[in-house]
Amino acid sequence: MALLRTEGWQLGLGLLIATGLGLLLNILPWALCAFLLGYLLRLARQLQRLQIWLQQHNEQDPPEATGLWGEIFDQLYHRQKRQQRAQGRLQTVINRVQDSSEALRDGVITLDSEGNLEWWNSAAEKMLGLRAAEDRGQPITHLLRDPRFIEYFEMRRYQEPLILPSPILDGIQLEFQITLYGEDNRLIMLRDVTRLKRLEQMRQDFVANVSHELRTPLTVLSGYLETFSDYSQDLPPRWQRGLELMRQQSVRMEHLVNDLLTLSRLETSDFEQEQDPIDVHRLLEAIRHDAQALSGDKQHMISIEADSNVKLYGSEKELRSAFSNLVFNAIKYTPAGTEIRLRWRHERSGAQLAVIDGGEGIEPSHLPRLTERFYRVDKGRSASTGGTGLGLAIVKHVLLRHQGRLDIHSELGVGSEFICHFPPARLALDPAAAHPPHPSKDFRPQHRLKSS
Repeated sequence: MALLRTEGWQLGLGLLIATGLGLLLNILPWALCAFLLGYLLRLARQLQRLQIWLQQHNEQDPPEATGLWGEIFDQLYHRQKRQQRAQGRLQTVINRVQDSSEALRDGVITLDSEGNLEWWNSAAEKMLGLRAAEDRGQPITHLLRDPRFIEYFEMRRYQEPLILPSPILDGIQLEFQITLYGEDNRLIMLRDVTRLKRLEQMRQDFVANVSHELRTPLTVLSGYLETFSDYSQDLPPRWQRGLELMRQQSVRMEHLVNDLLTLSRLETSDFEQEQDPIDVHRLLEAIRHDAQALSGDKQHMISIEADSNVKLYGSEKELRSAFSNLVFNAIKYTPAGTEIRLRWRHERSGAQLAVIDGGEGIEPSHLPRLTERFYRVDKGRSASTGGTGLGLAIVKHVLLRHQGRLDIHSELGVGSEFICHFPPARLALDPAAAHPPHPSKDFRPQHRLKSS
């Protein structure tokens, strides 16, 4: 401000002197014009010096000047030096990030908000065959044309990774994990999971082979035990109990083998979808009939709330297996007389099937692991009910094959809710279901579910 005032005083003093000389020599207009022209020429000269200096990219010191222009040159010079230092620090960070990314064995790709390639490391270049001169700025879906990748990329649901074969390397399996960041930018992580897939395949083959090998001897044992049971009254009481226990355990082993074979088939077979959409309401009615027979003397009250206008594309056999597992679990692990609700409805995010019970509930620490194979909350209780620990694993695999997911909500002493979510692409809607209701939370731990 002081320099600006000084510059103003100098301009005023110059005008005063020019006015005095003009009056003295009787050429006032010409004197003022000459003064203003000289002042403008001085300004133009200083602007020209500033332009030349800026065009030199600050490779030289700023021009020498006094007064206000000297202060402007100095401030610009110091500000640009600070910017250069900040840019240098940022460039150092960027170089370190790029160098560390280059050292990774996993591939790293960055995409802009339009899905175009911005940058990638050497590992991604080797895995996908990218070429910097030709592919930079190209849409990723033009280079990776696999329909499964395009669907995964456009659906924008990246909770689970996608595994696909490498487009250029035979026998190599790649895992794609996409992360959204910034203003709709994407980061793609690539990982070679060939060895893991081979180990997984070996495990699946082992389980399938062992299950098939066990089925025949178990069938023979169960058959003879069933025959012996018909004559158990002729045996001593101690032998009768042993025979009954062997029969129960053989039945349990048969259930275990059947569940293992089901899991093996889900993991290894191709998905076969029904041509016509499945009437979920009718399917739930059939499951309720079986569940009431399983409940027996427990007399569970099983109710259905189903939107018959919403049908589902998929495998009826697999969906029946998954839904039955959820309902039969509710029968096994809830007290007698408990109400069990089956709810099928359409929502804006798709559709959901919920199995709601008023049982003992599950501790929060167990919820993340419930879908693991052979995981049991209470091993003693599961053994007494004949559970194999594979039911929820089967449910999870069936939902994955139908692009769905399983959510579990529970609270001790209140009840549990198992929700199967299905995307809109899996639904067949009648006109009456075109406008779904807003989603709401039916599971409220603070209110106990009604029981008979």
